[in-house]
Amino acid sequence: MARIGLFFGTDTGKTRKVSKMIKKLFDDDTMAKPLNVNRADPEEFAAYEYLILGTPTLGEGLLPGMSADCENESWEEFLPKLEDFDFTGKTIAIFGLGDQVGYPGEFVDAIIEIYDFFADKGAKLVGSWPTDGYEFDHSESVVDDKFVGLALDLDNQSNLTDERLNTWLKSIASDFDLNIA
Repeated sequence: MARIGLFFGTDTGKTRKVSKMIKKLFDDDTMAKPLNVNRADPEEFAAYEYLILGTPTLGEGLLPGMSADCENESWEEFLPKLEDFDFTGKTIAIFGLGDQVGYPGEFVDAIIEIYDFFADKGAKLVGSWPTDGYEFDHSESVVDDKFVGLALDLDNQSNLTDERLNTWLKSIASDFDLNIA
């Protein structure tokens, strides 16, 4: 089994695309292939010491799932399956996709829902990200003037995705025992 699990929820496929971009940077011993949480086994998920998790924010700040009118189950349905697991000693980093122009009042709000869930389960959460360079009105995912995970806007700032992703991965490298050039 790889050392790092890479899991995502998606509706349009953009979060899957970013997950694949992350995976391309690592070999199979280091990182598992990205897996949609609607196909994930809770025991396998919980077996990883290190996890990178991705989510879009849908509509009015929602996690992807059936109540957000997704075609398939996603984070909304998967998180309850993890209720009985303890994530103490595990390291988790989260990235989220949002649209700061179309939804400036709830930009990447879904990140905080995943963050809070795993913080309550004892996980060490890493990968906070500065709010500089974004134009939005409000985000629940901003704590102490930083996003609690990497915020990406593929709709309006896709030209910044590679740079932000690489910088973020370097910033979490020591927490994940990674060597990134």
